[in-house]
Amino acid sequence: MGAGPWGNPLLLLAALALVARLGQLQQWSGFQESTSPKNVNSTLAFFMETYNNNSNDSYLFRVDQLLRSQVQLTTGVEYLVTVKISRTKCKRNSTNNPWCPIQSKKKLQKSFICDFLVYTVPWMNHYQLWNNSCLDA
Repeated sequence: MGAGPWGNPLLLLAALALVARLGQLQQWSGFQESTSPKNVNSTLAFFMETYNNNSNDSYLFRVDQLLRSQVQLTTGVEYLVTVKISRTKCKRNSTNNPWCPIQSKKKLQKSFICDFLVYTVPWMNHYQLWNNSCLDA
């Protein structure tokens, strides 16, 4: 019993594995530019569905322009995205078409610049909106 806690080879191996894992985590430099259009598109679709479900507007909005998309690997995947969204010609409850044309009537036009953070586990089809803010464009 005089060998102390490091006398147990299994405990020593676990400690070394933990140190190696922490070293890998410290090397990760945070958000990187996203290079996977498929995953970004599903994240955008999730954001727009959430936005439209929570909006009181009579019309649906859709992404007009993707301004920035960054990704960070954690226990899942975090997307930090900036988009311009615009009001469409489609009324709320009339359709679920994500490609409704952007509103052309000057009086009805409305756009926002939105920053949002989505946590996803794409292989489990799990999405959570962690943060978002939208300002008039």
